[in-house]
Amino acid sequence: MEKKLVIIPTYNEIENISKIIGAVLALEGDYQVLVIDDGSPDGTAAAVRSLQQEFPERLHLVERSGKLGLGTAYVAGFKWALERDYDYIFEMDADFSHNPADLPRLLAACTQDGADLSIGSRYCDGINVVNWPLGRIMMSYCASIYVRAALGIKIYDSTAGFVCYSRKVLETIDLDAVRMKGYGFQIELKYTAKKLGFRIQEVPVIFVNRREGTSKMSGSIFGEAFWGVLGLRFRKLHPAQK
Repeated sequence: MEKKLVIIPTYNEIENISKIIGAVLALEGDYQVLVIDDGSPDGTAAAVRSLQQEFPERLHLVERSGKLGLGTAYVAGFKWALERDYDYIFEMDADFSHNPADLPRLLAACTQDGADLSIGSRYCDGINVVNWPLGRIMMSYCASIYVRAALGIKIYDSTAGFVCYSRKVLETIDLDAVRMKGYGFQIELKYTAKKLGFRIQEVPVIFVNRREGTSKMSGSIFGEAFWGVLGLRFRKLHPAQK
């Protein structure tokens, strides 16, 4: 059976973390979870440590000091996973905006349909977003249109944070060369994978706005993504050196 790791970055997710971990570990298929916590003052990491006593082989924790950015959290998680020979590595939020029950569908896109990277897509089959303000929906949807136009890639939800990577994708991408730290990171990784020749498949999902906890979105995150996309178009991409 393939080794599967779900990476969940956290900052102040005490309301959600135990429930999301329980939901992932309850799935069939022996999924494992790695929480990357950026020094949450609300006790998120302590809650994970407590759960590790119940799931010592399937629940893992990396604690970092301070908010270092979503992108750096995932890069740290990717490197952790590659060092431990996981076959499929997932990105997922802690707040149930991504439904854990969709993880097997993302996996199947890779294991059965031949994709190297699959995306839980809000926009490949209409607009499937629940409980977001209209302005937020339009900003996100228009951002994906902008990315398709600016980068010339046919990905409908380039900013999606619900992703399954096959191991070979993350081994090939030079993770040390990743520049963007916020949600632009999601665009950068998908674009890099596409330019390196990997097959990407979008899987329609329903995105539900968080019910508990506080969103980490900010205007600076969108600013980084906007200007970072322009820079991506002119970058020369090279596979990681082995």
